[in-house]
Amino acid sequence: MLAITVGLDGSPESLAAADWAAREAVQRETRLRLLHAGDPLRPLYVPFTGVPDPGALDAQREWAAHLLRETESRLTERHPGLRITTRQTEEEPVPALLTAAEDTELLVLGSRRLGTVTGFLVGSVALTVVARAERPVVLVRAGERAEDEHLPDAAGAGAITTPYRDVVLGLDVENPADAVVEFAFEAARRRAAGLRVVHGWNPAAVYGHATVLEPDLEAELAEEARHGLSDFLRPWKDKFPGVEVREQGVIGGAGRHLVHASRDASLVVVGRKKRQALVGGRIGPVTHAVLQHASAPVAVVPHD
Repeated sequence: MLAITVGLDGSPESLAAADWAAREAVQRETRLRLLHAGDPLRPLYVPFTGVPDPGALDAQREWAAHLLRETESRLTERHPGLRITTRQTEEEPVPALLTAAEDTELLVLGSRRLGTVTGFLVGSVALTVVARAERPVVLVRAGERAEDEHLPDAAGAGAITTPYRDVVLGLDVENPADAVVEFAFEAARRRAAGLRVVHGWNPAAVYGHATVLEPDLEAELAEEARHGLSDFLRPWKDKFPGVEVREQGVIGGAGRHLVHASRDASLVVVGRKKRQALVGGRIGPVTHAVLQHASAPVAVVPHD
């Protein structure tokens, strides 16, 4: 049985990712693997020599081992039946995480929110891994709590005993990917949550970027988008009869609608097409927008 792997570097976002991954592992009844790779900040050298300081490196290794032990202890206390393993490697984080993703069910990473203008740092570990991983990757932001996945209680306070918030799926009906859709339906089924499916259709792609649509034509196109979405989802609804599905066909790019929907979601699911690029992998504009601005954890599912 494959495990869920979470990358740890001691940052608040990676600790939040570990908490999320533990809850997901309990839901899936699978193992959790904690992985620390390399030095997430910088190598430590003896001044003026350019040679690694053995004492500093030993201290760094011990710090990483302590981080893994402390996190394992904390998660075991919260989830007594959860099976946890740890791994420490001095390999650079990106290759180590990509290798770990090859034999893991799900890779979970912390991600930094740098604001609505700056967004993600280009070349950051999380973004690079998302662009190249062959398995689904979930990004979790610092401060993410278990109660954030659930609806508030009768008094409006956070709770973990109330029903889960919807899972939100960003769907490209023109180029649907079964792996992405199935991931979202399975996530909703495990949570006994609703599934909100958002599909964006861009008239400019058909009629040209300068097109201004008449209200009647825009309404007709919106209705066509809704019908196309319903037709595509019908067999998936039959396969997952316990999942209540809400469909949202929108005119224009789906990115901002998915970001808006994430404010009341337990998880946002988007796809990433596997493709060869000159340097590493690529992330599409909708997925990139969601990664930059979504409020909930984001699952990025690679597909052919």
